[in-house]
Amino acid sequence: MGDLTLTTFDWVPEPPRGYVRDLRVRWALEESGLPYRVESVPFRDRKPEHFAHQPFGQVPWLTDGDISIFESGAILLHLGNRSDALMPADPRGRAEVLEWLFAALNSVEAASLPWSILIFSGITGDAPAYGLMDSFLKHHRLKHMEPVLAGREWLAGTFSVADILMADVLRLINRFDGLAEYPACRDYVARATARPSFAKAHADQIAHFAAAD
Repeated sequence: MGDLTLTTFDWVPEPPRGYVRDLRVRWALEESGLPYRVESVPFRDRKPEHFAHQPFGQVPWLTDGDISIFESGAILLHLGNRSDALMPADPRGRAEVLEWLFAALNSVEAASLPWSILIFSGITGDAPAYGLMDSFLKHHRLKHMEPVLAGREWLAGTFSVADILMADVLRLINRFDGLAEYPACRDYVARATARPSFAKAHADQIAHFAAAD
């Protein structure tokens, strides 16, 4: 394995600051204690080299020596394989982390992302599309996450990359008061974001984008 470099945008507008997905990688790197550095690519002028690393022109991506990885879930899985602080070594523990990592992306975020896009677009209230997505998120996802999180501190026994992903997904829902009726989900987000590694990752991201204002 080589040196770790996280690449993100040089600047973003204020609304997404604190929620750009390089935060997930910063958080994992802080938890792991692995040394890393941060590089930037232009937000406004995305070059062919950017698309060579991230085919959708998004961020983040991580380089580890001669390996380049995009998508936050794939990056966290890669880092989990490098650090026992992010994923346990035993097969049962790893299996638990993997299932919840994919659940965060494929079940919860798949419901929360269109819901949040509607809110960002001002489509709320009585709009049929919002009502459909709000019902699906809350009755088919959060309703089932609530008893899971009421019964455990962390998803796979100890804190892991699965918690980084799930807490970050739920954190965006909470930003728009979507967890108002789900106290166990809210408490879980509060536990996760109280960790010093999250505080540093969040502060570093805010400072990174603010420096380019």
